[in-house]
Amino acid sequence: MTHPSVATASLRHPPGDLAIWIFILAELLVFAVFFAAYAFARMGEVQLFNTYQDSLDRRAALINTVALITSSYFVVRAVAAIRVGSRRGCVRWLLAALAMGVVFLVVKSVEYAHHLGEGVTLSTNTFYMFYLSLTFFHFMHVILGMVILAAVAVKAHQGGYSATEHTGVETGASYWHMVDLVWLILFPLVYVMR
Repeated sequence: MTHPSVATASLRHPPGDLAIWIFILAELLVFAVFFAAYAFARMGEVQLFNTYQDSLDRRAALINTVALITSSYFVVRAVAAIRVGSRRGCVRWLLAALAMGVVFLVVKSVEYAHHLGEGVTLSTNTFYMFYLSLTFFHFMHVILGMVILAAVAVKAHQGGYSATEHTGVETGASYWHMVDLVWLILFPLVYVMR
């Protein structure tokens, strides 16, 4: 027979705390406005956007895409581990996800350093204004997501979660997946689409 709290937890949708979903929806709305503004501006200056899009490092962006997708997989494994009561497994998978977050931050920082070294700023042109604004806004969300995952990992290490009570792990995972989802839209929109 299934424990009642486990059955209740498995029926609860969406996973995690309701407050995080309100926050996630608000964040997605902000990003949607940014993406719409980017698309609208691009329609007015297609040649400028195409020209300066070619100056971006697509290989670095692809590395970051793989890093974030991999990190999401690790977070899924962390949630699966705590659901079966494996506190150590949960912590290990969260640390692996954080390592992929570090890869993202390092690669993106190198990319920023390259552009800033060439004198690129928000006022260089419309494309770079959007590129720097969108990617830096996302960069800050990656940092926030890493802080959340680190806090969850510490609490898991201290025994704060179990197979029957792991809402915090699901909450952190939900936020991290939102960060990854935004990148999966941002990457083709800014780096690839013509």
